[in-house]
Amino acid sequence: MRFQPDMMGSVVFAGEYPLAQALAAKDLDGITLDEALRNIGYKGERQPGDMAVDSYVELHIEQGPILDKEQIDIGVVTGVQGISWQEFTLRGVSNHAGTTPMSMRRDAGLAAAKIAVFARELALSLGGDQVATVGHFSVKPNLINVIPNHVVMSVDLRNTDNAILCLAEQQLAEFVAKTSQEEGVEITSRSLVRFNPVIFADEIVNAVEAEAERQALSYRRLPSGAGHDAQFMASVCPAGMIFVPCVDGISHNVKEHSAAKDLIAGANVLLQVVLQRAQRMD
Repeated sequence: MRFQPDMMGSVVFAGEYPLAQALAAKDLDGITLDEALRNIGYKGERQPGDMAVDSYVELHIEQGPILDKEQIDIGVVTGVQGISWQEFTLRGVSNHAGTTPMSMRRDAGLAAAKIAVFARELALSLGGDQVATVGHFSVKPNLINVIPNHVVMSVDLRNTDNAILCLAEQQLAEFVAKTSQEEGVEITSRSLVRFNPVIFADEIVNAVEAEAERQALSYRRLPSGAGHDAQFMASVCPAGMIFVPCVDGISHNVKEHSAAKDLIAGANVLLQVVLQRAQRMD
């Protein structure tokens, strides 16, 4: 993604992120969003959020394996999981891998590995919709015969239940503090993203479900494990989503693919739901 944060447009439109801060965001080449918009003639005059919105319905691939595995045509999305992204920086002491006894090490790599394993165990112990991922792991000096003295790692926690997500965050923080003390490694943390779970409007969820049934499409209700614009638009107006299958649940990968028939089915459900929402305003 060229400019951060994710879903910048809807976040700004919903008033949850300052416009000036969004326009000042820079890409890897140091170009600001403001400059990029001007360069392509997309820097408009209207202010975000000044347009009245009655409803918001979003069509998307599931980005997961459930619909494809169960051979279901339409996912009726009930809401979006809460998301907690944290970054941990671990500082130990580099030393020779062969001459430093195990009991005398301050190994940032080992401490980071323990946190990564705990994140998985935490998700399994909490069960339900709880998931945990360590997606970024950077080690220095990154040499085979040197004990790591510096690690930066991320932990991604998600759950549809905010109380359980808070519990996961608390238990992770306690384990990190314990690991810091046990391994003699300084560990600092910072929150990168924290979104509460969002429940979509019953009127949209029910409309998607009814339309799928009317079109004789198989369907099931499920939450979204990924973030989407709809979660922010839900604070502005009744919002909901429609999922279609993606092969083997693969997403954010060059092998991502959805069959044309599934895309067409999703588009037809979207069309009819939007028409119904518009016609009720006449």
